[in-house]
Amino acid sequence: MTAPLLSVRGLCKSFPGVRALADVDLEVRPGEVHALMGENGAGKSTLARLIAGLARPDAGTILLDGEPLHLRSPHDALRRGIAMIHQELLPFGEMTVAENVFMGSEPARLGGLWLDRRTMESRARALLERLGSDVSPRRRMGELSVAAMQTVEIARALVRRCRLIIMDEPTSALSLREAEALLGLIGELKAQGTAVLYVSHKLEEVFRIADRATVLRDGRHVATAAMGELTPGGLISLMVGREVEVPPAVERWSKGEVLLSLRNLTRKGEFQDVSLEVRAGEIVALAGLMGAGRTEVLSAVYGLRPAERGEIRVRGRAVAIRRPRQALAAGIAMVGEDRKRSGLVMSMSVKHNLTLIDLRRCCAGPLVRSGVENRLADRQIERFGIRTPSRDRCVRVLSGGNQQKVVLAKAMLTEPDVLLLDEPTRGIDVAAKAEMYELIRSLARSGKAILLASSELPEVLALSDRVVVMRQGRVTGELETHLASQEDVMRRAVLAEENA
Repeated sequence: MTAPLLSVRGLCKSFPGVRALADVDLEVRPGEVHALMGENGAGKSTLARLIAGLARPDAGTILLDGEPLHLRSPHDALRRGIAMIHQELLPFGEMTVAENVFMGSEPARLGGLWLDRRTMESRARALLERLGSDVSPRRRMGELSVAAMQTVEIARALVRRCRLIIMDEPTSALSLREAEALLGLIGELKAQGTAVLYVSHKLEEVFRIADRATVLRDGRHVATAAMGELTPGGLISLMVGREVEVPPAVERWSKGEVLLSLRNLTRKGEFQDVSLEVRAGEIVALAGLMGAGRTEVLSAVYGLRPAERGEIRVRGRAVAIRRPRQALAAGIAMVGEDRKRSGLVMSMSVKHNLTLIDLRRCCAGPLVRSGVENRLADRQIERFGIRTPSRDRCVRVLSGGNQQKVVLAKAMLTEPDVLLLDEPTRGIDVAAKAEMYELIRSLARSGKAILLASSELPEVLALSDRVVVMRQGRVTGELETHLASQEDVMRRAVLAEENA
């Protein structure tokens, strides 16, 4: 048996009021893809951060090639050949894509006095193309979508040719094409002897690429096994300590009047002539590859980046939406794709996050009526099953699934007719995803019209009544979900309408 490249023995880590890791062991071999599994809050990201030098353990040992590894910073880890691709993106927004990719390892000329930008851009472009991305290396990072930023983050880790790459939910914001390119690249890295510690909630990916899996639960090591010894159901049971019943695909209930209607909605360079309808009690999904225009359409309907042409109707009445306040007044609410960047104020409490969208209901003149605010917050916490010790607990300490419930509960505080959901289960675990599916379905059953965008085709087919497929900003097809397959959706996502 090959000697381990990395060994973790008895690792412990605590934060105020939370024991994140308790006596955890882990071994990763050269050329191995080792999956690290568990629910949100199980300790996966904490363990990854310790190995990457982002934090220090309270007790225990990390060994590299059998020698103790004492890391004071991520730079120490990089020097020892360990890189990490973060789930929570860490871009330098004002710098170019190429500058982000080569940050800290820039090619230079004249003895290091002059940056070799031509080489930097050429190598960045080649790396991005290997990842299935056509993003220009000269674009500013702050202009990119979340999915494009994720691809750049992956390229930044790969450029250093590390011996161990930690990937924390690397495909969570990627389309199917980009995810396929990354999984293929992981196969190349494995063949070259590079070890990959792969953190993901996507079981189909894990069973496809991983050699072994280690499961954590409540900060403790539960099991390590070869993938051939595991089944999806058995792995889920190890992760959550109980059987998880995944909701069945598309339920049927009666649909009502058209609540949202888009006619020839257009924004130059992003989407063109998008028309669709969503009825009361209906879930309609927007599907397509990265750059298809899904997020951009939702952003236009909500007034974040207004359309330049076309019509939006709510309950048959034309509405002009140039900013989110007008969307809310028209009965439209939105849950964005990045809860930490646009959905939550991470330094505030659960209560204050929940009521921020409609604070006037809690005020008498300039004064906040704390009793009213508390009642509103408690109602949403109970209604959406948010697990928190207190309404006053800082939202930062909640698991990803409960943070996402807070974002959804906040959006629903105004009781909108129409709910826009952009990647509603991004970065949450299997059990939390099942809960989110049921919440979304219950909102539809109550008569809400739901328009969602998701890059996960199983999610699209499990949740929606109809799928509107987009390609390069245009609608290329519309499918009844109960008659559609993933292949039907992908064919329309990659081919022009007349060839689909």
